[in-house]
Amino acid sequence: MGAGEIRRRVQKKFKLRGFTLKVDALEEALSFLSNFQDAEDEALDLLLDEIDKESLKSSILDGEAVRRVVNLLLEAETAVDPTSPAVSSRSALRVIDAFVIPRFCYDPIKQVFYEYIGKLSIHGEATDKSALYKDRYQLLLQRLTRDKYFSKPVFDAEMVDSESCEITPIQSLIGCIGRRWLMGVISQLEEGHFYLEDLTAAIPIDLANAISFLHFFHVLMNLHKITSGFFVENTLIVAEGELLSNGIFKVNTCGFPPLEDRDDSLSLLMGLDFFGGGVVSTEENLRMSAMEKKAVNDMFVILSDVWLDNEEAMEKLSVVLDGYETLEVVPSLFVLMGNFCSRPCNLSFHSFSNLRMQFEKLGEMIKAHPRINEQSRFLFIPGPDDAGPAKVLPRCALPNYLIEELHKHIPTAIFSSNPCRVKFYTQEIVFFRQDLLYRMRRSSLIPPSSEETTDPFEHLVATITHQSHLCPLPLTVQPIIWNYDHCLRLYPTPHTIVLGDKSEQKAFKYTGITCFNPGSFSSDSTFAAYRPCTHEVELSALES
Repeated sequence: MGAGEIRRRVQKKFKLRGFTLKVDALEEALSFLSNFQDAEDEALDLLLDEIDKESLKSSILDGEAVRRVVNLLLEAETAVDPTSPAVSSRSALRVIDAFVIPRFCYDPIKQVFYEYIGKLSIHGEATDKSALYKDRYQLLLQRLTRDKYFSKPVFDAEMVDSESCEITPIQSLIGCIGRRWLMGVISQLEEGHFYLEDLTAAIPIDLANAISFLHFFHVLMNLHKITSGFFVENTLIVAEGELLSNGIFKVNTCGFPPLEDRDDSLSLLMGLDFFGGGVVSTEENLRMSAMEKKAVNDMFVILSDVWLDNEEAMEKLSVVLDGYETLEVVPSLFVLMGNFCSRPCNLSFHSFSNLRMQFEKLGEMIKAHPRINEQSRFLFIPGPDDAGPAKVLPRCALPNYLIEELHKHIPTAIFSSNPCRVKFYTQEIVFFRQDLLYRMRRSSLIPPSSEETTDPFEHLVATITHQSHLCPLPLTVQPIIWNYDHCLRLYPTPHTIVLGDKSEQKAFKYTGITCFNPGSFSSDSTFAAYRPCTHEVELSALES
């Protein structure tokens, strides 16, 4: 059967099922059928059956919708015939756009999470903004109440109040004397005056003499380690202190809510899919875990700040591709994070046609490396100054106008949101491109503790992991779409977090979570290679 006839048959069958195919969707379908030379009709029927089962927003299918189903089918084929030529690391890789991540809310009465099934509007109501803070608070409070130091033992008669770290609602402080533990959001309800606020009330706080949890727990709780970090407005903290006669809560000890082990969190979620990669059975999870351990040759190469309009940066990128082209096994994934232009793509930017041409040149450059072009995937994540509707988070993928020429050269290229998530077999990886470190340091209310570390990147990692949120900055500093704040959550904690930042490249393993910053490729020629099988990070740089 000729290529033209197959193309017409695919379009006809999709039309009979009520679907219209975009060009990239048609290419995905044809690529899938090429794996079944003697059984195209059966494979096409199977693909259509699976697409019928999907929850689709429109009958007009794009490449991402078809690709998602194709990956599922290829993974299923792996289980039947691991030696099949169609089986590769591509079928193990799933990219999850931020705007398709399910939203879960916590019910404090039933003490369970439930999925929000209503429509999420980009332009939210005032109640959506308050729900953003409420959901963040409930998420961390339910985690905190399971910690052995913050849940008062029911049958421990010998425990006295001075040894208890049970959380007291702020509303209940009235008339109380002595030391109390509170949990709340640091808020600036009046200019220059900070409050601690929970779901019941708000109270002025004095952080002048506060010490970190680490020092306090050395004495009281046998080195129970709770890290320091950046205390900025809007972060949730646990504070110990007492209510003064003037109505101000004097904080003696403060820190972030303690972390919970990933496995402990998952055991309480009853199979809910917080990450967005789909729910899999225990048997399937074990099988994929075994396959992941065998994927010793898989490697991800991550580059941030790839300025396509900068000749020097493009030459350096060509050197990187040349180097990996000669390896015995080429990387399975290249992640290119913005900014993709040396100048901000704002209202004063008028060179979009030139930028479109630069993306086309990038496609030609990749295509000139045949092994990488055939065996590697390319994932593009926009930066904070790239073209898009606004600087609000999460950011949608790059506009089609800029990338359609590149797509013609590299049909398998994936353009996703910022942040975005990648699932490799069972491993969960979060990619986020934002110049976060500088802004967190600038917004910090008190100097970070030096008890554990003086490295700012380690303080940043501690902050986002304990807050279970990628960007706990005030909304006035970094706007967030209220109804999509859940896309920035880090609960349960992922295996790996990649923070693309223009600051110095760093790698840090924190409580079992691998975190690293690949550096700014165009500025200082730095990038990173990550081996998911062993969680190893190789910080790399080109010689100047």
